[in-house]
Amino acid sequence: MASSIHDLARHLNISIGTVSRALNGRADVNADTRQRVLEAARALNYSPNQSGRSLRQGATHSIAFMLQPHPGDQEYGEPFFIPFLTGLQGRLAESGLDLIVVMGAPGDYQQERLRRVVETRRADAVVLAWTRREDERIDYLTQAGFPFATLGRSRSGDKAYPSLDLDFEKAGADAVDRLVARGHRRIAAIRPSLDLNFGYLFLDGYRKALRRHGIAVDPGLIADGFINEAGGYEVTPQVMRRKDPPTAIIFNNDAMALGGCKALAEMGIKPGHDMAVTVIVDTPLCRYFSPALTAFRPALQPMGRRLAEMLLASLPAFAGAAGPETIREVWPLELIARDSD
Repeated sequence: MASSIHDLARHLNISIGTVSRALNGRADVNADTRQRVLEAARALNYSPNQSGRSLRQGATHSIAFMLQPHPGDQEYGEPFFIPFLTGLQGRLAESGLDLIVVMGAPGDYQQERLRRVVETRRADAVVLAWTRREDERIDYLTQAGFPFATLGRSRSGDKAYPSLDLDFEKAGADAVDRLVARGHRRIAAIRPSLDLNFGYLFLDGYRKALRRHGIAVDPGLIADGFINEAGGYEVTPQVMRRKDPPTAIIFNNDAMALGGCKALAEMGIKPGHDMAVTVIVDTPLCRYFSPALTAFRPALQPMGRRLAEMLLASLPAFAGAAGPETIREVWPLELIARDSD
């Protein structure tokens, strides 16, 4: 009688995810463990079910991108993800793969949708975005042994998966350096809530730069809000009502910056004249606002292509002669100086 993957895991006293990754030739399984699994599979007459076989052979020829809109997101489009997805889809198509977008309801963290993608084998691998500090999706995929890559870093998953992130820490520090050089000492930082990891990285850079300049970090000048225009509109007055208000604000999201600038205008404060404003990350919204907002720009379409290459390099069916490898990269952002600071 043929054994199942559960039988193999029990026999070896290791997790099902480790057995699955070993059978799939994943780079994050050491050679000794892989050899033990393969030998046990032969000894126990292991027979993979058809869905597992389809996954390893890439039978769906599709990669799923998990897109999570937030409550109140812009109804006029997504200026960050569209160019990124263009690059991602273009590179996957060169390898004969389709990109499917799995979109949840606003505010839904997509755990159940992700489980359906994995359990029904709707895709050969998935790409996650909006990574959190501790991300249960990454833990789930790691345990399941299902191939994936992330746009963004996280503390979850033991770094045994491809990831591509932006250097939010350096951008936060560079933004502070630029504002201090222009005479600012009271600099506020407004970031998204929801435990998104890039917000922590941005604040790390912001705090380190302030201390490097001998400026005490004032918790009252740091605010979190929803990652949309309404979030920026709501929290900006909180930092402006301080007894010693800021003379500059760094927004860690473009939509939040637009809402924040509207709040400033309603308070009689003109961005670029009465208040310096800097945005991380740049999108067309920043370019065509008045005043045009100084921002840090990512290379979104090349990033999409590169993350596709990194994901493919981790899959046995597409890896090179050296076998699957796990690649992790952090890309810089380019300062685009405009009128707002």
